Amino acid sequence: MLRTAARFALAGVLGAAGIAHLTTLRRGFRIAVPDWATRLLRTDKDTIVVVSGVVEIMLAAALLVLPRERFRVGLAVAAFFIAVFPGNVHQWKTGASAPGLDTPGKRLGRLFLQPVLVAWAVWVGLPDRKRGCAASRQHLHPRGHRHREPGIARNLVRR
Repeated sequence: MLRTAARFALAGVLGAAGIAHLTTLRRGFRIAVPDWATRLLRTDKDTIVVVSGVVEIMLAAALLVLPRERFRVGLAVAAFFIAVFPGNVHQWKTGASAPGLDTPGKRLGRLFLQPVLVAWAVWVGLPDRKRGCAASRQHLHPRGHRHREPGIARNLVRR
């Protein structure tokens, strides 16, 4: 139950950030995009901000509507948080101010928030432990099939 609530909360954070990327804070997010990212991706900062906002909204939606895929979605969200971390480092190193990140201390603090977000994303994707180990193994098995322990019949050697 707690993990489900945390998944919904993370979806809310991602959705709000995604909408902000597309609307009110768009200019502020462009500040965080390093120049090397535009060269690497062969596009402009605004496009990177818009695409990352759309990805955040899609990940938020996936957290809400794909509960059976929560493990993979959680890993995708964690990977996204890792992928945007260089932008946070760039903003801290250059001292570029953005809404809510207008002091060196706030920009440095933002760097330490990123590992928390990564851990949050991974944690919400983990299976609930209330039904014991079998539920955990079932969750990790591809395509949602139940995990079967080798039984006596499987252990018999055919001659």
